[in-house]
Amino acid sequence: MHKITLLAGLATASLLSACATQAEKPVSGSKILLLGEVHDNPDGHAHRYADLQKMVVAGWRPAIAMEQFDRENQAELTQAQAACTDADCIISKVGNKRWEWPHYRPVIQLAIDYKLPLLAANLSRSDAARVMREGYAAVLDKNTITSYKLDQALPTVVVNGQRAAMESGHCGKMPDNIVPSMVRAQVARDVWMAKVVTDNADRGVVLLAGNGHVRRDLGVPVWLPASQQASLQIHGYVEDASGNKPGDTSLYDVSHVVKTHARPDPCLSIPAPKNPT
Repeated sequence: MHKITLLAGLATASLLSACATQAEKPVSGSKILLLGEVHDNPDGHAHRYADLQKMVVAGWRPAIAMEQFDRENQAELTQAQAACTDADCIISKVGNKRWEWPHYRPVIQLAIDYKLPLLAANLSRSDAARVMREGYAAVLDKNTITSYKLDQALPTVVVNGQRAAMESGHCGKMPDNIVPSMVRAQVARDVWMAKVVTDNADRGVVLLAGNGHVRRDLGVPVWLPASQQASLQIHGYVEDASGNKPGDTSLYDVSHVVKTHARPDPCLSIPAPKNPT
């Protein structure tokens, strides 16, 4: 789900250098790597790609799970990867028009060149809308619902944190009556991404997703089993480190601060979200 991000700030050279050093650890350590993004920030995408490329060139061979591909397109994505020799070919066959694919072309090409499986990690917008209207059972199988305890009350910290993040991301224009269904849809996305990560953790897996999805306190990490936490490393690529200062690992293990991307103020035009019908 696209999340409007109102962030500002600029990295210092020392912070970026330290983060780059830490980013190499999964080659010999972590099997699960979550890499965040601000969806429209080209500097963040370039920095993240450089970090991932360095690890792959050094010998790591993970599967690459991407928020940008919806789960129902996995078979088509696998077929495209087998047939295509360049990223544009895969994007033309499987790419959803709502994403800015030039940002993701280098990663997809990296997967082709090193024969790294691409994994469709996201729920589609239509599935998310069904979750909002009908609940988890509309799109998730019974075993997933039970395994992730979605048939029970959600953890309070997740509900409150997601509410705060969504209200901030929607500039305070989200009606109270829609918040629970929006939280439910976001949780469904995070749970499915966590499932994809867990199913591929043995070989090593990278998840590329928005910073909100990879947050340690709210996102995919909350839904990963305890047995995988020691193999997990989380990197946020953020435009402002004020919410995750050096030494504060409540959101990410490593915060890469990237140049703020110029964009119109979304709060001037964002409409209030509506319940799907």
